[in-house]
Amino acid sequence: MPPIYLLPGWLDSGPDHWQSRWERLHGDQRVVQDDWQWPRRGDWMARLDETLIDAPATPVLLAAHSLGCLLVAAWAAHSRHTAQVAGALLVAPPDTGREDMPPQLHGWRPIVRTRLPFPAIAVISRDDPYGDADRMRDIAQGWGAEIVDAGPRGHLNDQSGLGDWPEGRALLARLAPPPDDPPDAGAL
Repeated sequence: MPPIYLLPGWLDSGPDHWQSRWERLHGDQRVVQDDWQWPRRGDWMARLDETLIDAPATPVLLAAHSLGCLLVAAWAAHSRHTAQVAGALLVAPPDTGREDMPPQLHGWRPIVRTRLPFPAIAVISRDDPYGDADRMRDIAQGWGAEIVDAGPRGHLNDQSGLGDWPEGRALLARLAPPPDDPPDAGAL
C-alpha cells in the first residue's frame, strides 16, 4: 500500500476517530493544519500541496473525513501536483452551503464540484447531520467518485461506532495502484 495521508475535517479528529486509530495502527500521516477552529480553504490547500511536494514517496492515497473531503476537491481543482495522488477515500462530505452551518465554515462555499483527476470513493451516510445524503451523492458524482452507501451511521466519526473501521481500510486498499510486476527471473 502506498503512503496514506489523513485529512481530518473541522476541529481535527479526536483519539477515538477512525483516522486517529489508523494513524496509530498503520502509521498513516495526518496532515496537520495551522488552524482547526477557523479553517481557511486557501491555507488548508497550501498545506496539502506542501505536504505532497515533500512526500518521500509517491503516489500516495488520501483518506479524508468531512471538511477534508471538500479540501481534496478544492485542492485538486487548483494544484499542479495531483499526479502524486493515486486515489482518495472521501468519508462523510459535509454540505457547507446549508444555512445552519457554523460561520467558521462559510469560507468553504461554494463547494468545488470539479471532476477529480484521480479515482475516488465517497462514503455517505443516510443520516449524516452535516449533509443531506441525496445532495452529497450528487456532489460526489460530480467529483467522479464511486459512491458507497454507509447506511444510517451518522457522521461516520468516533460517535458512529466504527472503531478501527476495517471496511474503510478495505475501500482505501481498492484505490491503491497495482504493485509493479516483479522482474521475470528467466529473462536474466
